[in-house]
Amino acid sequence: MKRLLVVICLLFSVSAFAQKADRPLVQFTGVIYNADSTKITVPYVTITNESFGKTATVANYKGYFSFVAHEQDTLRFTSVGYDAQIIVIPKNVNKNYSVQVFLKPDIINLPTFKVFPWATTDEFRKDFISMKLADDDLEVARKNLSKGSLAEMSKTLARSADEIQSATAQSMHTSILNSHSLTPNPLLNPVAWGTLINQITAGDKSRQSGN
Repeated sequence: MKRLLVVICLLFSVSAFAQKADRPLVQFTGVIYNADSTKITVPYVTITNESFGKTATVANYKGYFSFVAHEQDTLRFTSVGYDAQIIVIPKNVNKNYSVQVFLKPDIINLPTFKVFPWATTDEFRKDFISMKLADDDLEVARKNLSKGSLAEMSKTLARSADEIQSATAQSMHTSILNSHSLTPNPLLNPVAWGTLINQITAGDKSRQSGN
């Protein structure tokens, strides 16, 4: 009985192999693309012939492949990060069969993983107690609008259009007020000369007292 079963299995195997051998050969070619964009090819995709001993072929770096298969062979396209794609070569393709294969990206959402810088709860408790809380928005706005902050910012920030317009108007107003008056010359002012002489004299006296 066992010998009969072995003979039957061998007959089925030989029959299946003969059917595969009888199927015409086909030059199977194509290009593999990303399903999200037809301009992006997927390189080095593994192509497994599920119908012929699971022989494998690898596409090149541009996603192009070309190899010999049989009609009605089942080809499985696999690549890391993409869902597998199955293509069956139809009958009567006249020895050449070209396809465009589109692989859909396999997106896996991993759970959130948090890393804490404390090795123990005691370290966390110590850092938490000594932690300085950051200022809230109201406190930050109060510091930015203080007189000291505004004075320091005015030294480096450029004047606004309103400030420039006010300064220009003030300058024009002063010029109009002084247009009909004589501008005093400090060289003709006797008070200025007297102040200068007193300063020179005081400077000589201080040097003499220093000696």
